Amino acid sequence: MSPLLTPVFLHIVWCALLYALLTVARAPVVWGVGRSKNGSNPFHTIQPKISANLSNQFEWPMFFHIACVLLIAMDEPIAGVQIYLAWTFVIGRVLHSIVQIFTDNIRLRGVVFTINFIAVLAMWTLIFIRNFSW
Repeated sequence: MSPLLTPVFLHIVWCALLYALLTVARAPVVWGVGRSKNGSNPFHTIQPKISANLSNQFEWPMFFHIACVLLIAMDEPIAGVQIYLAWTFVIGRVLHSIVQIFTDNIRLRGVVFTINFIAVLAMWTLIFIRNFSW
């Protein structure tokens, strides 16, 4: 089994957990479950943040998943740095979700996103360098 499958799988699990969290946050509106006494949704402030973060899980992360599939499909030993970068990305995505959903700290969110962005960019750069014929 490729060592990249675990971080890829865990990112997918993280997305599934975000879907579950979004379902719970929307339950008062959609099903009437968990409404406040006045009929409002007690999760009205967090629900749009969860939704936005879930959308973010399908933008830049797409390049992460493609890089991992490509590395696995090349059927060559995967460099340790690629595995490190994959884990950096996945841990960073979890941190990004926590910051985006539970805080309003845009600056911190940008820093965490930049770490994710650089990790995937580095993965692609290493793929290109390793496979480019000068």
